[in-house]
Amino acid sequence: MIGFCGLCNFPANKPRDEKLLREMSKSFPELGKLRIALMDRAACAASEKRLALFPEGWMAAITGQPWWSDPEIGDIARERGESDALGEAYRRYGVELLQRLHGAFAIVILDSRSGRAFAAVDRVGQESLYYTVVDGGFIFGSNADCVQIHPSVDSSLSPQGIYNYVYSHMVPSPDTIYSVLRKLPGGHYVEYDGNHTRVGSYWEPPFDETNGASLEALGEQMRALIFKSVERLSKGRRIGAFLSGGLDSSTLAGMLAKLQSGNANTYSIGFSASGYDEMGYARTAAQHFNTKQHEYYVTPEDVCAIVPEIARVYDEPFGNSSAVGVYYCAKLAANDGMEYLLAGDGGDELFAGNVRYAKQQIFEYYRMIPPVLRRRLLEPLLFRLPEAVGVIQKAQSYVRQARTPLPDRLEAYNFLQREGAEEVFQADFLATLAPEEPLFLQRKRYSTPQDASTLNRMMYLDWQQTLADNDLRKVGRMCALAGVEVVYPLLDDPLIEFSCQVPSALKLKRQRLRYFYKETMRDFLPLETIRKEKHGFGLPFGLWMVEHVPLQELAYESLLSLKKRPYFRPEFLDRTIRLHRTGHTAYYGELVWILMMLELWFQAHGH
Repeated sequence: MIGFCGLCNFPANKPRDEKLLREMSKSFPELGKLRIALMDRAACAASEKRLALFPEGWMAAITGQPWWSDPEIGDIARERGESDALGEAYRRYGVELLQRLHGAFAIVILDSRSGRAFAAVDRVGQESLYYTVVDGGFIFGSNADCVQIHPSVDSSLSPQGIYNYVYSHMVPSPDTIYSVLRKLPGGHYVEYDGNHTRVGSYWEPPFDETNGASLEALGEQMRALIFKSVERLSKGRRIGAFLSGGLDSSTLAGMLAKLQSGNANTYSIGFSASGYDEMGYARTAAQHFNTKQHEYYVTPEDVCAIVPEIARVYDEPFGNSSAVGVYYCAKLAANDGMEYLLAGDGGDELFAGNVRYAKQQIFEYYRMIPPVLRRRLLEPLLFRLPEAVGVIQKAQSYVRQARTPLPDRLEAYNFLQREGAEEVFQADFLATLAPEEPLFLQRKRYSTPQDASTLNRMMYLDWQQTLADNDLRKVGRMCALAGVEVVYPLLDDPLIEFSCQVPSALKLKRQRLRYFYKETMRDFLPLETIRKEKHGFGLPFGLWMVEHVPLQELAYESLLSLKKRPYFRPEFLDRTIRLHRTGHTAYYGELVWILMMLELWFQAHGH
């Protein structure tokens, strides 16, 4: 028996397509009781195109923004719908259809003849797919809440999932917050044969350092690819663009302005807090490209109003505070009549824009020294010297960090690594899990690309974790809550493959982040944008919480409620509140946010 919980879209508790449910039950008695959860009005209205039955005895379901490199399959998608195209591709190519399917997607094929199921998500996990096997059945859906509605699914929480959330501020795939649920990483598929599941990778990045093309030629190719992606995703849609004023959002705003001369709409949010407001950069880009700029300043009252709803709509705990800014920016666009928004996520992970890439390169220089020379001469000599001398102290700190290999070194400042899990969690709870699991997962992902540079390995790790499990979930869910859909032009497959062919030495050159991208865009973007440091929609939560009493009460009461649960040491929670109050506002404010969102998620989801 294969139980079907549906490829559904957020939010939950919307009407189900009962007509489709009845039709499927008649056509597929072998599948047992089918449960459909097409969760929003658009999905219900489009269900005939997103889910199809075939006389050969299989069912095809698809969601997202897919496109086909096979012209004939592409024609079927345009004429008869995406699910018919998926079914025809399965008829012709079987599971090899994934080599011809591109864009953002989650797919499921249910084959009643063999009792098998096949599911997959796009290369970087723009779309999600959760699944579990219970009582000989394969239950799946595009979010955890969808799968949880099935009566056979155990809703108990995973201690490991709770720990992983505190470690990573979300729950990295393939694990989830639930004991029995799994979720597919980007570029992966799962097969079910009636008894067992098998998970595999259908795509890995083809990194190549041998491309000898000039910077100018590579730049022209990249700009053409970005423009083509924006053009395809914008065609026939009422669409605007997020605009933070950074490289990626400004690039997409500029490309949209080329397509919609004088009519492109851009949306920005700001914060009335020193060091957090980037509205000036957004205005510079909007003026440069002559877009219709729309702005909103988020307040502490806004945070209080939306935080409980944010906790509710995420089907797993989610601790990225910049979700607040994304929501209010998306809401601004939705209120303006936009149906879609262009988001610039992915540029830093494709073209080396994160500060840690440059920082880790410095530590890698030390590891180029022969190990024998390091261990027998340099380190014994250095660590005999007194620490009190400033230069020596810095040198010793550098060597200590450099001795830790990647990717473990990326977590040198992780709160649980620095504080120690035994200081944070209750002993009985900690005894039920493996504290080293998050690092094991990172090591596995870091080592996956074949013949890749250190830089490319770090970026691939970020594709799987920073993007798929964090940034894309943040933006996608907040846009859905606001009532607008989001697309990611910089994560189009041809652009991802192109980035793999740009040599690492061009992506990051002598500590210059995004060297190739910036040089290529100098005659397109404003100079202020090229020189701008990365920031994003960071929320001044820790600062606001000091002065805004309702926000402070919401946060502290959430931490006090956590004390009643069998997870955290009460003295750790008390100390977190005390340290935030005594001046460590930004650092401990972020920790308070992570813990607050966990407790609010527990409450909203009945745990």
